[in-house]
Amino acid sequence: MTETTSIPPLRLRQLGDKAVNPDGAYVLHWMTAYRRVGWNFALQRAVDWAVDLNKPLVVFEALRCDYRWASDRLHYFIIQGMADNQRALSASPVSYFPYVEPTRGDGQGLLAELARHSCVVTSDDFPCFFLPRMMRAAARQIPVRFELIDSNGLLPMRAADKVFARAYDFRRFLQRKLRPHLDEFPAPNPLRGVKLPQLAELPESLTLRWPAAPLAKLAATPMDMTRFPIDHSVPAAPIDGGSESATACLRSFVAEKLTRYDERNQPDDDTASGLSPYLHFGHISPHQVFADVTSSAGWNSDDFADTAKGSSSGWWGTSEAVESFLDELITWRELGYNMCWQRDDYDRYESLPDWAQTTLAEHTADRRAYVYGLEEFAQARTHDELWNAAQRQLLREGRIHNYLRMLWGKKILEWSASPREALDVMIELNNKLALDGRNPNSYSGIFWVLGRYDRAWGPERPIFGKIRYMSSENTARKLRVACYLEKYGSNASS
Repeated sequence: MTETTSIPPLRLRQLGDKAVNPDGAYVLHWMTAYRRVGWNFALQRAVDWAVDLNKPLVVFEALRCDYRWASDRLHYFIIQGMADNQRALSASPVSYFPYVEPTRGDGQGLLAELARHSCVVTSDDFPCFFLPRMMRAAARQIPVRFELIDSNGLLPMRAADKVFARAYDFRRFLQRKLRPHLDEFPAPNPLRGVKLPQLAELPESLTLRWPAAPLAKLAATPMDMTRFPIDHSVPAAPIDGGSESATACLRSFVAEKLTRYDERNQPDDDTASGLSPYLHFGHISPHQVFADVTSSAGWNSDDFADTAKGSSSGWWGTSEAVESFLDELITWRELGYNMCWQRDDYDRYESLPDWAQTTLAEHTADRRAYVYGLEEFAQARTHDELWNAAQRQLLREGRIHNYLRMLWGKKILEWSASPREALDVMIELNNKLALDGRNPNSYSGIFWVLGRYDRAWGPERPIFGKIRYMSSENTARKLRVACYLEKYGSNASS
């Protein structure tokens, strides 16, 4: 057998040293992080294997109920995406097998049983949350070759083998190294023009024990989430999940908001992309986002400036609004992936820069005018109406306006008994409530509050020390917040 691949080798790694089983019944793709059909290097790799081996392809997408912070909000968003994938694959030769665990532990053994009948198993190389541990555990159960594929960003994670301390330094690296990777995009539809044998059916012993999820029913209403042993105090968000909604969101953003993206810091102006939840759950690819944005701007690769100055503008050779968006999509988003794949302590206080830990330690005992606990923060019961409004948006919608998210974190630092307690509160609220939580990019935002990717600032202040300071008063003076407060203030309807 001659192995061929259409994906960049830098995006591929094998867990363990087991061999391909050419006598297996199918190629198995285990969809865990890039929960989409198109623009997906991992699924594309599975298709390559199926073509090489002339075997059917099974796509297995599962949802367990014992992950931390499991709730109606997260479950429903994921299930909506699963329903989209089922529709997208229904007319293809691929066998799509969705499994939603009814109670804790019911899914145990399913992956091993699916893998037992397979030739080779492919999956997603996501560096955050519980997924790396899950992959290491799975490698011990899978009896055949097991590959992980990186489809996280425009830069392959392992193209940078050092952790960058500042966005400026990472941006300089991108300006030197990213250009060749812009010629290595995943296929918009990896199944187009591909002829594969079709699996008649999965073994009955398997499907009787682990029946496929009734996705159409589950995705019809979030009320059905009550059947699962998850947190029902966090309701589904008013944002639909799935690749279909993600693509609609992208098209709306490009057509109506992209040219005003450089005004995104204004809370009263809804010019943010809204793509973050879809990027987190893999319902849309950053490659697709990049392609649509740059196409709308008339950009081509010749416009990529030959510079390595680290500036956030001037190197894409397009408008200020588009430059600003691309810097968020690539520099700031992928900076978090750069850390998470290399440092296991990315979510721990000790990962902060030495200068930040030192200055926070020097001011831990400073008097706080206000001190709140987790429950008071969670229920938006502080003295600060702008902060409360941001928290109410998070409670209701699973998101916070981009600029106010920074203020949200800074005030938690100021009103917590210690910096470590502030970090615990931010992680808990963000990961429990935000649709885009539990992600390398969201950990970057949380830890930026405490000094990661930043520098020492003066004058030195109580509580903050040399950490960058923000206040609600200054924010309200320089930004338009009247409509935002009307929508999310204490008198607004839920």
